[in-house]
Amino acid sequence: MRHGFLLVDKPRGPTSHDIVSQVRRTLGERHIGHLGTLDPLATGLMVLAVGSKALKVVELFKGLEKEYEAEVTLGAVSTTYDAEGAIEVVPLKAGWLPPDDASRIQALIDDRFLGTVSQVPPAFSAVHVGGTRAYRKAQRGESFEMKAREVNILHCKVGNYVYPKMTLTVRCDAGTYIRSLAHDLGESMRCGGYLSALRRTMVGEWLVEEAVKPDEVKWTDIMPLKDVLRSFDSVIVTPNQWEHLRNGRSVAGTCSEDLPHIAWLNDLPMALLEPDKKREGMVKPRKVF
Repeated sequence: MRHGFLLVDKPRGPTSHDIVSQVRRTLGERHIGHLGTLDPLATGLMVLAVGSKALKVVELFKGLEKEYEAEVTLGAVSTTYDAEGAIEVVPLKAGWLPPDDASRIQALIDDRFLGTVSQVPPAFSAVHVGGTRAYRKAQRGESFEMKAREVNILHCKVGNYVYPKMTLTVRCDAGTYIRSLAHDLGESMRCGGYLSALRRTMVGEWLVEEAVKPDEVKWTDIMPLKDVLRSFDSVIVTPNQWEHLRNGRSVAGTCSEDLPHIAWLNDLPMALLEPDKKREGMVKPRKVF
């Protein structure tokens, strides 16, 4: 089998768990995870880690930038901040007219929604609240408070705009909720808004154009682990050093505690390394592939 990453173009409807289960059945491989979920109504790029060795390196890719094409519907709000929740039309205030020019909305975005911003995740989300997923509490009708957190929005541009529909291209760091962005933008415009469609087009260096449909997945579509890890700092080891590493022992070498280093033998990634703090000039295996 081939251990590595698989790019899948998720359709609208199934959950991310459904996609993982489908690929597991197709490939006959149970060791499959992902680098981030998409809501059922969202489409686009999911990066799957296939094989036990690939699952061991998922942690190295948790903070990747992502890019989305979003459709926001103004003039209404949703309990889930997207089209899956209960929709309530917001009565327009007397004398209020929707912006007739996208440039006015863009100016608002540039002023309030770029860079490091405070964002409250939706109540219907996977964020943990008191040890329980928020959406489970919301489904049970429990009362609880979602705490604001800082997220980083690198790029947000208005595309097509004909009230009440507007499209946005958003590039952001991990942890940003596009649903919350749509809701907050609607609040700032005093007319309400919710996310009516979403497509993820980029995760890190990977683009949705490179992805395959879940029902068309083949083993040859998997990017080998050695290609996935090629950009990380390397430590070339000898066969003798590898024997020490695979048995949990340290070998001579240097690496940073903050930057991942990969041990390579014969052009194959063998282990994730970390400094041996007890022995200067030595490294030890954090994970063996």
